[in-house]
Amino acid sequence: MDLHLVGSRALVTGGTRGIGRAIVETLLDEGAQVAFCARNATAVVATQDELRGGGATVVGSAVDVSDGAALAAWVTGSAAALGGIDILVANVSAMSTADTEENWAKCFNIDLMGTVRMVDAALPFLEKSDAAAIVTISSVSGREIDFFEGPYGSIKAALVHYTQGLARRLAPRGIRANTVSPGNTLFEGGSWGNAQRNRKEFFDEVLALIPTGRMGTPQEMAAAVAFLASPVSSFTSGTNLVVDGALTRGVQL
Repeated sequence: MDLHLVGSRALVTGGTRGIGRAIVETLLDEGAQVAFCARNATAVVATQDELRGGGATVVGSAVDVSDGAALAAWVTGSAAALGGIDILVANVSAMSTADTEENWAKCFNIDLMGTVRMVDAALPFLEKSDAAAIVTISSVSGREIDFFEGPYGSIKAALVHYTQGLARRLAPRGIRANTVSPGNTLFEGGSWGNAQRNRKEFFDEVLALIPTGRMGTPQEMAAAVAFLASPVSSFTSGTNLVVDGALTRGVQL
């Protein structure tokens, strides 16, 4: 299927590893131009160099999304570098699960406010696009109570609520907003990859809950993001697309 993304201009946070890296690669494969950011400057440079090897237009920047001013400057600078913004993907996460006040603050500032500030900074550019799309990355932990019901799950649930509100508010301005909620996603260096090596009993316990018998891949999550970001899904706005191998049991009404 042609997603009609050739020449579109996309911004992705957390683009050097895991789901974020797969999103960047998928959008590039579909012909988009991509600006991405992450905190680790070395990883940003390495990722940018690798992805440019195929002749793609990709710009990486080292940014801490909890720094509102730095995040806004990155959005504005990326819009200038790409000639505008059509797609916004808020992917980066604090991944803080322990129930401490510090982790509540980290999840709020990075997952939620990082998304809010990114959207606010990008709106003037998205309004000029004829195919503007916002995709936020939540989690099945925001869909129902699981192992991570504390700050991580609660803030991810708030992110879905925020995005659906955006969809209703921005629809008259021609801007769509949707969420992708990944299930357990296995990749080298990720939390489930670490659990597989170091917490085998816990990993096996979680794996047994997934009806498909395996965890997802970053590429499977990225495919969902690319579809929702594309003009092919032009009438889809305000949805939360759960990609979890039939893990969650709640009925989404």
